[in-house]
Amino acid sequence: MPNVYADQIEWMCRNIKNRDSLIISLHAHNDRYTGVAATELGMLAGADRVEGTLFGNGERTGNLDIVSVALNLYMHGIDPKLDFSKLNSIVDVYERCTGMTIPPRQPYAGELVFTAFSGSHQDAIKKGLAEWEGKNREHWDVPYLTIDPADIGREYREVIRVNSQSGKGGVAYLLESEFGIELPKDMQREFGPIANDAVDKLGREVSGAELKQMFWSEYVEKDTPWRLGTFETSSKDGIVNCNASLFYGKEQVQRSLIGKGNGPLAALVHGFSTFSDLPRFEITAYSEHALSSGETAAAIAYIQVKTAEGKIRWGAGVDTNIELASVRAVLSALNRLA
Repeated sequence: MPNVYADQIEWMCRNIKNRDSLIISLHAHNDRYTGVAATELGMLAGADRVEGTLFGNGERTGNLDIVSVALNLYMHGIDPKLDFSKLNSIVDVYERCTGMTIPPRQPYAGELVFTAFSGSHQDAIKKGLAEWEGKNREHWDVPYLTIDPADIGREYREVIRVNSQSGKGGVAYLLESEFGIELPKDMQREFGPIANDAVDKLGREVSGAELKQMFWSEYVEKDTPWRLGTFETSSKDGIVNCNASLFYGKEQVQRSLIGKGNGPLAALVHGFSTFSDLPRFEITAYSEHALSSGETAAAIAYIQVKTAEGKIRWGAGVDTNIELASVRAVLSALNRLA
């Protein structure tokens, strides 16, 4: 066992004559898949040097993977004196020269090393990266990522991919990191299962662009039975009056809405309450932010509505005018209730 091997190294280092004139070198094979463990314990026991091969190439099951040992040292803050900052290039040369391929889950070098499919893992990675990027950590300390992928030529976008096993954390991370869509926590809980079901039907991983389109189809482009025509507001003595033109149903019949309240959304909700064929509802959560910068910057609004019967749905709306984005978000939520 690795600890017995290390005991032997330690005994030799303590008892051999002229220890200072010798180099104790470790040459581990990987027949029992303990090459890295035996080598690391051997170094702790006093060995001076390590012999290994790129990615464990060697006889039978291979020799020690020198890449894993070196980057394990690096992870602990010890400079291994080997440069793996362009590990992808090393992999390319290795595969071209040997005709062998690196397994996708090979430590550090595999394609899937910095990829999380499990929802709980994705959520932990998302939070850890946020702490690091917010400079709330002096040393790298991101769950499930032993080192910063950028240090070996990888990118953060490779960290999280979405398949049917993914949870709300991974879905939310991709939408935010690639498109600036910052879903409220409760909305993440609603959209996560929706996205997972859609991915499950596809039977494969999805890209960030595909995930965004799923969100757009489910929320932003949800325009039936209600579709917005025009929306105007005016205020007097602290009361906001709204006048809206809406299109309803399969035939898209035009309906006029007039309401008043202490703000545009309150006026809109009041206007809907005058429709006898529509259940009463209230707005229970609201948030918004910009999606881009510049004169034509679009804003996205997220709104949660709750009916008198207790049904809850989220809606989202996008517009260059934040007031109209909010109105569209309300209609989105109502359409998802229909």
